[in-house]
Amino acid sequence: MKRLNRRNTIDIVKELDAFPKVPESYVETSAFGGTVSLIVFILMALLAISEYLVYQDSWIKYDYEVDTDFTSKLKIKIDITVAMKCERVGADVLDIAGTVIASKELKYDPVSFEPSPQRQMWYQILQQIQNRLREERSLQDVLFKSALKGYFSDPLPGNDSESESQNACRIHGQIYVSKVAGNFHITLGKPIETSKGHAHFASLIKNEAVYNFSHRIDYLSFGNDVPGHINPLDGTEKITLEQKMLFQYFITIVPTKLHTSNVSVDMHQFSVTERERVVSHEKGSHGVSGIFVKYKLSPLMVRVSEEHMPLSVFLVRLCGIVGGIFSTSDLLHRLIGYFVDIICCRFKLGANQSKEVLPD
Repeated sequence: MKRLNRRNTIDIVKELDAFPKVPESYVETSAFGGTVSLIVFILMALLAISEYLVYQDSWIKYDYEVDTDFTSKLKIKIDITVAMKCERVGADVLDIAGTVIASKELKYDPVSFEPSPQRQMWYQILQQIQNRLREERSLQDVLFKSALKGYFSDPLPGNDSESESQNACRIHGQIYVSKVAGNFHITLGKPIETSKGHAHFASLIKNEAVYNFSHRIDYLSFGNDVPGHINPLDGTEKITLEQKMLFQYFITIVPTKLHTSNVSVDMHQFSVTERERVVSHEKGSHGVSGIFVKYKLSPLMVRVSEEHMPLSVFLVRLCGIVGGIFSTSDLLHRLIGYFVDIICCRFKLGANQSKEVLPD
């Protein structure tokens, strides 16, 4: 009785088989079917390889949220060369709260304004990258990936023109400011503090020929340094023949968090709008000649993360490729065979009819 029940159970399971087996003696092979199978296997291999490459690759994901960190200090790293001697210019930061960060934290090195051939080539490459960054957003994703994986971009070549005339001043260093709007400026005279506020002592400089604020920004960043990241003003060069020129850079800083399983970095991206004009009180163009970098912080924070395809998704997509190609190829093979059979039958039928019509 038990054996009978077991056989009935096995028979029921066999009836549920959705993959019936056809004996090999009933299967008919053809050259056309073999050709289709070969094409299918090649196509399947190519798609599987391309899917594997997609699985190995990663992409950048952007999320946005409100920035709630207002107490920490913001680092500003500066490296700028001005076409004036160091004793004639001064630089500092003044924020909206009236706090002045004196230029004692910055270094003033006399250099030649004309770059060496090595530096000039570096500037040209950097400017080409900047132009591509303005045109293609995907290139910034590549730079983010390189930064996240720890790749380090080539540093700025050192100044090897010490033997030439030192007619310029390199102002560089880093300062820490509060996370409020402010401006970093370079203008004529050293900064001093007075009872009435902030000023630059320029009364001893009477020769107007020194008013030349042509400059080159080698590096300007906010927040922590990120290897491989290129800032919007890196490599910017402004040349002027005017004596009283006002250069303004209006910057909006966006707090950014780069995060992966290997690297987690807090940085600050920024966008910039440039403006320049000649200061002429006679023509109604008022102001102070110099270089002014006015910055403000965005209330939004961007989270940049590197995403990978999960293994489960890769396996599902791979099964979809294999199954889809098999099903589609089988359908196309049956349709082509059906139409070929119809055409061949018509030709045979027409030949037979013509034979019957012919007289004996």
